[in-house]
Amino acid sequence: MKQLLAACSALLFAAPALAQDEPFSDWLNDFRPRLEAQGASPQTVSAMLDGLEPNPLVIERDRTQPEFVRPLWEYLEIAASERRVSDGQSALRENHVTFQTVEASLGVPREIVAAIWGLESSYGAITGDLDVVQSLATLAWEGRRRNWAEAQLFAVAEMLDRGYAYRGELLGSWAGAMGQTQFIPETYLARAVDFDGDGHRDIWTNYGDALASTANLLARAGWAEGVPPAVEVVVPDDFDLSNWNPDQQRMTAEWALRGITRADGEDWSADLNMRAARLILPAGLHGPGFLTYSNFNAIKRYNNSTSYALGVWLLAERLAGRGEIHQDWPLDNPPISRSQTQDMQESLVALGYNPGVPDGIFGPNTRSALMAFQRQRGHLADGYAGRLMYDAVIAARNAAQAGE
Repeated sequence: MKQLLAACSALLFAAPALAQDEPFSDWLNDFRPRLEAQGASPQTVSAMLDGLEPNPLVIERDRTQPEFVRPLWEYLEIAASERRVSDGQSALRENHVTFQTVEASLGVPREIVAAIWGLESSYGAITGDLDVVQSLATLAWEGRRRNWAEAQLFAVAEMLDRGYAYRGELLGSWAGAMGQTQFIPETYLARAVDFDGDGHRDIWTNYGDALASTANLLARAGWAEGVPPAVEVVVPDDFDLSNWNPDQQRMTAEWALRGITRADGEDWSADLNMRAARLILPAGLHGPGFLTYSNFNAIKRYNNSTSYALGVWLLAERLAGRGEIHQDWPLDNPPISRSQTQDMQESLVALGYNPGVPDGIFGPNTRSALMAFQRQRGHLADGYAGRLMYDAVIAARNAAQAGE
């Protein structure tokens, strides 16, 4: 470990591109009086900042983006693996009184809470062992997310001054997430609860506090009792994609009139028929589709990722003894890599579309540009950036360049 840290330190300080040009001490000397001005006690300021040094591993993790994008189907198999389901069902049995109380008081199903617990820390087994203050200070000094990281440090100071946590227990991930369900400090202040009434909101070692805090976050995000986060659906091959986009909401009954059926073969309930839902096609029209409801958005308040929300939903379903994906995934058409995404973005720009700045990240602007390309070029406008569509975009760019 010492050799790894030495190597990372050498990389950090030899390569200005990996950190701010200013010395860490300059940022620290600037931040200390601002932390004091926010009202942090001298004892807390000293506990947080005295002797603090940056952690080069944090910058390495923050700046290193994976080249290859894991297909959703592989992610879901890991998220809802047999081992994770088995461990989760054991956790539900062993802690059934706590789960029952949390569900009764906050209205969030125990399987959903358990699923988040499982995905965030393997049911409390892996919570992170990095100093949260050091991680956040490193991110603030690095500068890419300075305002966000400094806001978290202000929240840490408030946690310490209010006695919510002790300096030594502030351990977590490289990104500053803490405890068994990985709260960032601002979220801890806003949503963590003292489940057992001992005067300490302990999300690190007290699973009751951690689970109740998770349920409270979802409840405050608008969790609606009795509404599924998602339902797998069958989308007919002749579905009209001309005015569809994944942010569009319609009543379930209207989706049904457009040919959308449940993949499990059941009829739509009267309640769901009157619920607004979004149709998402995360692997394109030739993969499973999903109608997502308001509770899907509540899960995304925890982690703003469609894959994560689907992972929580699927794991929760499997914990409840359900959770089968009925349709096949397009295994022959996996998602493209980051460098391929940037190639696609640059090609779309060259063809007159507007995917935003070519950065290798497939976001809403790139999806809109790709869908416009698909509509105008006679492809299914499902917005899925798979290998086949990548080939089509690159071929169109090459043809346009050859004709110049």
